[in-house]
Formats: sequence, C-alpha cells, structure tokens
Amino acid sequence: MSGRPKLVLASGSPRRLALLDQAGIRPERLMPAEIDETPKRGELPRTLASRLASEKAAKARDLLALDPAFKGALILAADTVVAVGRRILPKAELADEALACLKLLSGCSHRVYTGVALVTASGSVRTRLVETRLRFKRLSREDTEAYLSSGEWRGKAGGYAIQGLAGAFVVKLVGSYTGVVGLPLYETLSLLGGEGYPVHADWASKL
Repeated sequence: MSGRPKLVLASGSPRRLALLDQAGIRPERLMPAEIDETPKRGELPRTLASRLASEKAAKARDLLALDPAFKGALILAADTVVAVGRRILPKAELADEALACLKLLSGCSHRVYTGVALVTASGSVRTRLVETRLRFKRLSREDTEAYLSSGEWRGKAGGYAIQGLAGAFVVKLVGSYTGVVGLPLYETLSLLGGEGYPVHADWASKL
C-alpha cells in the first residue's frame, strides 16, 4: 500500500511475531531491544510490565534514529509479567526456577500483565496494559515432572507457555489469551490503527 508506514517489532520473540502474522501484519524489521528487566524495589507487576514495554520501544527508537530508511517508522514492543499477588515470578532459565513457579501456581489463581508500547511517527510513545486472570488446576507430581522434562518453560515468564503443553493446566481464564501468549491483539491493532497503520490491508492474502 502506498504511504504505508513501516513497522518495526522491538522483540526477538517468535511468539509475538507469530501473533502479528495471525493478525495479517508483517513487520518490515525485527529489532530485539535488550534492556535490564530487573524489577525496582517495591515495583508492582503491572507497573513493571508497562515500564519494560516502554523502555524496549524507546531503546529500539534510539537504535533506529540514524537509519534514514526507518525515519517515521512505527515501533512496537511488549513485555509480559506473571504474578501471584504482588510477587513477580521470574522468566525461568533453570529447572529449579520453573519448579518453584509451578509450585506457586498449582491450584491457585494468578495474573498476567502484558504491557504494549508503540512509538509513533512523531517519536512519542503510546501504551496499553492488559491484565488477565488465570487459575491452574492442582498439579500432580507427574504433571510437574513431565512439564519440566519438556523444557518448554525455559525463558518463559512464570515458567510456563500457555500456547503449549501448559494450556492443559488452565482451569479458567478471564481476559486476553493472546495477552498471556505475549501480545494482546485487540489492543495492539487498536494502537496501530490509531496511528494510521492499515491493519486490514493484507487480510485478503490470508485466504
């Protein structure tokens, strides 16, 4: 489409890229923005998700500042935080971390916060925050050991991926499924559409 703004995804997440593709959107460039994701002292989970998304978007904006081909591009970033109460669960990298997360989540309710940030053509940052409530079944020892052996938990917030095997653990979900996966599509397309991005332009090609 003539005059279509370029879109940059400030993430290396294959899940977020797949969700955009599901919605018929293909970014012109992927630019993972590495930042310090350590929560600040006393920081609430929802605040952390919003802050990290905004910082990732701003980092990618700064990295692209000297590239004239992407002047005025829209830059999309997101971050997902899993929490039990005010306790922020880690992005598990070790089996012990994943096990601790699964023990906390077993038979309990928790919340997933996903912040979305969009750098506009003018360089400002627009944000959305999506909160989803979930409850896991009570996990048996067999459930836990089998899931840990799958390795699917590695690098995932809260030690699980709802779009994979752990979907079988979810008893109830209130909110955005795609937000739990990593990019809430309703809010993301609303942000893009509000900035003049033609969100429906490629839908016919999905047939």
